[in-house]
Amino acid sequence: MVTRHTTKLNNQGVSEAIGFMLIFGMVITGIGLVTLYGYPLLLQQQVGADEKIMEKNMIVLQNDIKSLAYKTVPFKETSLKIGGGSLTVYNSSYSPSSSKITILGSGISYVSSFQPGELRYESVSAQTDISLQNGAVVMRPRIAPGSVMLSEPRWFYDVNTITNTNTMVFNLINITSTNIMAKEGIGTVQMTLGETNYTYVPLINPIDIVYTPDPGLNGLDYSVAWDNYIKKTFTNQPGLTFTPNGTPGNKLPLTYKLTGSNPMTLVIKRYEVQIKNI
Repeated sequence: MVTRHTTKLNNQGVSEAIGFMLIFGMVITGIGLVTLYGYPLLLQQQVGADEKIMEKNMIVLQNDIKSLAYKTVPFKETSLKIGGGSLTVYNSSYSPSSSKITILGSGISYVSSFQPGELRYESVSAQTDISLQNGAVVMRPRIAPGSVMLSEPRWFYDVNTITNTNTMVFNLINITSTNIMAKEGIGTVQMTLGETNYTYVPLINPIDIVYTPDPGLNGLDYSVAWDNYIKKTFTNQPGLTFTPNGTPGNKLPLTYKLTGSNPMTLVIKRYEVQIKNI
């Protein structure tokens, strides 16, 4: 006796549309996950890259200004990429409320309310401003207090142990322009050296340095960065008593009193850097 097995095929539940919808749903879900988590991360990385590039660009421009001021190079030109924001020239006299530097000694005003002007990169995406001012590169976030100095200017205190004399040197750089200038994308910064002025004074103690930050409501306060730099430059120097007075970050003037135990010479060098084009 032969046993026969019969297999009944039922293909009623098989459909190409169901398979297509499953695969299509997986693809859409993958795209959604990438858009939700990956795209903001890519944007954040791009913003960070633009900010780092501009930090390097501002230091390059700082070196250009050093070449103009200290090496007497007549003209400098630098091409750079300005991503994620704009580069703007703020003339030293654009506003009476900009930051100021004053140097006083024994009732004599050696420097009266010096306004340095600035080249400022304003990042819309990162909400960060990087400023080239008075030979220094400083950075400050818009949404938080505080600031940091990325590259220092040339202020220094020199001690001569042979002659037992001290020299205090301030290099003040004034950024000017004839027109209002701002640039996005690819720009070329052209600058020339203008007027220079030198002052050598045998100093009678003491001397006061006054840094007045921008008091305006929309002005950027870089007082924390400058306060840290001034303290670093003049603290614990041989033959010098350094007394700071004031708290940075509240838009009030900061005063620093310097008293030397040995004869001192005050050297003030002023340079005018004219921005021709960006």
